[in-house]
Amino acid sequence: MSDPGPDPLFAPAGGWRVRILDLSGGAEDNVVEEIGGFPTLMQANAFARRYVRDSLERCRAAGLTSREVLDAWFAFGEDVEVVDAGDSGWRSGTELADFADRPAAAEECDWRALDPRRDPDPDE
Repeated sequence: MSDPGPDPLFAPAGGWRVRILDLSGGAEDNVVEEIGGFPTLMQANAFARRYVRDSLERCRAAGLTSREVLDAWFAFGEDVEVVDAGDSGWRSGTELADFADRPAAAEECDWRALDPRRDPDPDE
């Protein structure tokens, strides 16, 4: 039986965390960074999805097939996992093929808008 994970209505102390993984193996344990402070699991999952989408788009080049885009991402991209979310956490494997087949719109890659570290701009 799969682990349903924590109750998504309640954030752990310090908020939900996501872990950014370097697929090229350039970082110790492949962990580049861990970002905390997501107030909801939905926001952490959306950040993870957009971050991976952006990473995959940076690996896309003109003329590459979907398979070649995926190969480039697995060699040079960054994956994200939602820490301690169990089966409630977003997983890149569920959408990678679609991401590779279909170039993203700008909003699909805008993980910065969801980053809890950014300073809120009162003029936004």
